[in-house]
Amino acid sequence: MDGLLTYSVLCFTTLFTLMDPLGLMPLFLNMTEGRTEKERHAIALEACVITFSILVLFALSGRWLFQFFGISINGFRIVGGIIIFKIGYDMLQAHYTNVKLNAAEQRKYDKDITITPLAIPMLCGPGVIAGAITLLSEAHDWVFKTALIGVIALVCLASFLILCASSRLFKVLGRTGNNVLMRLMGLILMVIAVECFISGVRPIAVEILQQAGV
Repeated sequence: MDGLLTYSVLCFTTLFTLMDPLGLMPLFLNMTEGRTEKERHAIALEACVITFSILVLFALSGRWLFQFFGISINGFRIVGGIIIFKIGYDMLQAHYTNVKLNAAEQRKYDKDITITPLAIPMLCGPGVIAGAITLLSEAHDWVFKTALIGVIALVCLASFLILCASSRLFKVLGRTGNNVLMRLMGLILMVIAVECFISGVRPIAVEILQQAGV
């Protein structure tokens, strides 16, 4: 039970930090400027449902993708750790790096922004997908896998609630408070990334040493 609780907390911390709904608040408000609160809630709900579906799909099919492309889990842990570390480092610098949009792209937004860019890549970018697949590789049985799916649902629900309350939260936190939160989450994410990287390197290093007869 303690192992399951620890794993669930790790999943929530990793995915929530990678998704970073608090950091997305100013972007979300900018994209939905001029819309009513009801319309904002509808957009946030649909985007979070799409994000949940994508993450569950990639998480459950991750092992099959590894086998299809001949990728080892340890190798993916190393790459995932590097990607997550880079995102965490940028967050530590208070940069909004999970979304890269220029002024021309912003002017071309159509009425439906739920799939792109809100769900992909803002809420569900490469780092979040890599994190979900990496976390699934740590799941020992279906109990842990079910816990991961439950955590994904919880993170998406939390993101939905934060986006719905973004106008009020942003006024309370302000840009300075938002940057402080982003830096703290970036630091946590970098620590998680190092642990992920080491968990992938260690088995490979042990195998190399065993083959060398050390």
